[in-house]
Parts: sequence; structure tokens; C-alpha cells
Amino acid sequence: MKTKILVVDDDPDIVGTLKDRLESLGYDPLTASDGLRALELIDQQTPRLMLLDLEMPKMSGLEVLKRLAQSRQNEHELPVIVMTAYGTVSAAVEAMKEGAYDFLTKPFDVDHLTIVIRKALERERLTRQVECLRTEIETRYAHIIGTSQKITSLVALAQRAANSDASLLLLGESGTGKELFARSIHQWSPRRSMPFVIINCVALTDTLLENELFGHEKGAFTGADRLQKGKIEMADGGTLFLDEIGDMPIPLQAKLLRVLQDHEFHRVGGTHLIRVNIRVIAASNKDLKQAVKAGRFREDLFFRLNVVNLTLPSLRERKEDIPKLADFFLSRHIRDAKKPLMQLSEQAVAALTRYSWPGNIRELDNAIARAVVLSPHNTIEPEALALSSTDTSEAPALGPQPTDWDLPYHESMDQHSRSIIASALQAANGSQTKAAERLRLQRTYLARLIKQKNISVEPRRG
Repeated sequence: MKTKILVVDDDPDIVGTLKDRLESLGYDPLTASDGLRALELIDQQTPRLMLLDLEMPKMSGLEVLKRLAQSRQNEHELPVIVMTAYGTVSAAVEAMKEGAYDFLTKPFDVDHLTIVIRKALERERLTRQVECLRTEIETRYAHIIGTSQKITSLVALAQRAANSDASLLLLGESGTGKELFARSIHQWSPRRSMPFVIINCVALTDTLLENELFGHEKGAFTGADRLQKGKIEMADGGTLFLDEIGDMPIPLQAKLLRVLQDHEFHRVGGTHLIRVNIRVIAASNKDLKQAVKAGRFREDLFFRLNVVNLTLPSLRERKEDIPKLADFFLSRHIRDAKKPLMQLSEQAVAALTRYSWPGNIRELDNAIARAVVLSPHNTIEPEALALSSTDTSEAPALGPQPTDWDLPYHESMDQHSRSIIASALQAANGSQTKAAERLRLQRTYLARLIKQKNISVEPRRG
């Protein structure tokens, strides 16, 4: 389908010349002799570009631009190249202030006309692409699903906090949606048009994490053959999300504290001071207050991050949201897998609601993805979900045993998760791969948990 370009001029000779030129370049020209007709064609034909004369009867080109500017917040994002006589360049400048992309003076240089048109269309294409990517990101990530009182209260708090530049600390078990909340807070904030940069503080060695955060100068170390910006610098003007902040080494915590206090830092191997304007959101599945008492986390950094604190509930604490979450994941995985329409049976929804979800929302997402792939029917039954038959609300409680009830919440949960992982490893005869399958976790994530919790299990003999 040819690209439509609208030519608006009351001079029939100019319109004819431009029409012939555009056709020779492979475009589909539309023509109008006044501004009113141009606005009608924009609504009817949705051209990709408009060549607009400024001096016309009924409605001037400048008035057309003003009308477009008023409607642009709705559906019109039409690039406009204005055309004007040599002696009225000041009018073209005024048109640029009203949103015109570029201007041409009459008579036209054919080659210059071609270059300007192609550049304007390329800009329009990139604008559409960026908007599509933004929509895709917002659709995929910026949906906090749930109507439970706990979630609606948290969303209201997060939206209020989003309007400030205060640091936020998101706490909660793994898989409860801390990254999703961080993305949403960024989208609700005045920084939404700037970068949202993520760094996982537990996935890298100390040296690599420092390099990821601060970047390095050329020659800073062996192999540093060029300057590299760090994630903090890349997030300038936007939001930096520090996931699993509780696992950041103490020396890096001190450097991060300076960034939060002074908004400046040095690259690795550098002497030039770099200033940044960032908003920091940190997340952890650990009890940072206990980590401070144990000397594993700096108290001053904790207070600097803990300006606004949001604790996300586990999925078993908001079971009324499970059907909506399951439908959301089902729709997404059906689309990704290019499958026909599928639905969950009443028995499957009941099984999902009874299950305790030790892996929280991440585990629910994985269970639905697996069911979409493996279910032989369009109606998903409980067996396709592959949930543990003993892990329901009717089974013995999986929470801490009575002897643990005197422990703080996070410490109790940590002890309980250690017990679950150790049992899975023992049942899998020490195989992390089989234990990960049994727990329905990614093997790399399980390995990280084993390292964090210092779990060691001997394989069963015999």
C-alpha cells in the first residue's frame, strides 16, 4: 500500500507539479485547495505527511496547524511541511512554533524537496515505532491486577508516592511483583518519558556489579578498551530500580549512599565527577532491619532508601485476586503461543485458589504458561496445571511450625523456605535441576537461593 501524502495549496500549478513528483517517487498524493478541505481529508484518508501552503483562502495554513495542535492529544500526529514564498519566511518560523516539522520556500528545489519528505516520513515512522514499543511495554508490564483491599491500598499509596522524587523501598517475598510495582510507579511519575533502568544486585559478582552501576573509563583495567557508561548514568533523568538490594556488598553500599546523598559519582578508574538526576526504587525479599542489626546492610543506606516503604502481600494473602491474575496470564500466553481461545474450568480455578503458591505470582504465571502449552483441550483442567495435590488449603499447613511462632515474620518465612528447598533437594537426591522442576522454579534462581541461604543437603543413599 502506497504512502499517502496530502498536498494543500490554492495554486493549481503547484499542486499539479507536486502531485506528479510524488507519484514519480512512489507515493499516493491527495490534494486540497483550502484548509477546510484539508482537515476533512486528514480525518477521512489519514495521510502520513502533509505539504501545506500558508497563504490560502477560507482558512490559512497557520490556522490548520492550530486546529491540528488542538486535536493532536487525541488521534492526530501528522508531520507537516509548510510551503511559503521567499519573502514570508517569518511566517514559516511562526508555523514551526505551532508544530510544523520543516518548511520549503517557493520555488522548490526538487532534490531538496525529496530529501525533506523522506526525512519527515522517517521521523513519523520512528515516532510510531516508539509509541508501539511503549504501548507493548505498558501492556506487558504496567498492569497491577487485583481488587483485593491489600492491593488497592498499596496502589493508592504507590500512586501518591510516584509524584515525588523520594526513594522507595519495596519489600516482600520473591515473585510478589516488586518489579511490576517499580515499573508502574515510574509510569505514574513525572519521569515517565525518561529511562527506567534495572539492575539485579544478586546476579553479578562484586566487581561486575560495580562496573554495571558506575561504568568505567577507557584503560581502567585490562580489557577496558573503551569508555562504558554505567546503569546509574544511563538512568539520568529517570528511575533506577535496584532489585535484591539486600545482597549488595557493603563497599558498594557506601558508594551508592554517596550517589543518593550528593547525586554524583566517579566511573571506575575515573577522576571526572559525574552528576546525575535519578530517582531510586529498591527492592528486597529480606528483612533489611535484621540485616542492619547483623551488620550486613548499612543503617544510613537503609534510612536513605526507606523514605517510602511498601510491603507487597504474598499471593496466598490475596487469594481473591487469583482468578483475575490467571485470566490475565492465560490471555497473554495464548497470544504468545498463537493458540486458539482457551479457558480455565471451574475445577481448575478452584485448584488455583486452594494452592498456597510458595513462588507467588511468578509461579502462577509459570503454571498457566505450562498449561497453555501442554493442555490437549481448549478447556484447561486441574491436571494440566500440575499443582501439588498436597499443597492446598485443605492440606496440612505449610507455614512455620508452632516452635517457630516466636520468630519475626521474615525470619520465620526464611526458615520455612530453607526447609522447603532442603526437602526438595533431598527428594531429588541432591540434583538442583530436578529440585527446581519439583519446586517449579528456574534452576538458576534456585541455585541463587541455595547460595543465599547457605543450604547444603547430602544426597540420599540407597
